[in-house]
Amino acid sequence: ILGGFLETVRELELTPEERDRYLQLMADQSDRMLRLVQDLLTLSSLESSPRPGGERVAMGGLLLKLKADAEALSGGRHVITLEAEEVDVLGAESELVSAFGNLVSNAVRYTPAGGHIRIEWRRRGSSAEFSVTDDGIGIAPAHLPRLTERFYRDDLGRSRETGGTGLGLAIVKHALSRHQAQLDIASKPGEGSRFSALFPPARLSG
Repeated sequence: ILGGFLETVRELELTPEERDRYLQLMADQSDRMLRLVQDLLTLSSLESSPRPGGERVAMGGLLLKLKADAEALSGGRHVITLEAEEVDVLGAESELVSAFGNLVSNAVRYTPAGGHIRIEWRRRGSSAEFSVTDDGIGIAPAHLPRLTERFYRDDLGRSRETGGTGLGLAIVKHALSRHQAQLDIASKPGEGSRFSALFPPARLSG
């Protein structure tokens, strides 16, 4: 695609406005390819690295940064709330940031302006659950079992519009499974979605 744009810019007589438009399209394609390469490298690292050890991850600070990043991505278009209990996770902070960040950014991207996104971290008996709930566009039931497959997209055009690579949920699944956490997805078209991860007692501290 980039080659075609470059050929167009080189060989055709374009107005300044047309040239700027093609240059912006080229920049967008370059950014998309960079994100794809980064996601592929992340997924490869998750698949080949040893399972995370017992390093304590301070969830309080992690969650506050997650909310701040979500607010920056939203740009004031959504109401974003955070409710968290005091319990930490034993594992790899970078992997948890990647998993949780993907879930939160998806919620922002697929929730129309004015929507509500709720981030929660709560005890569930001797376990603990991280969840992201939105009142966005939702996902049809037929797509739910395949969402974590590589490059699977329930709506290709919509994924392109939001800059998705089709690898985000595959990364989420791998990162969580390396912490023995179970990913659960519940969604209804037009009503929103809830993505949650239940961490076992062996992965908790505090």
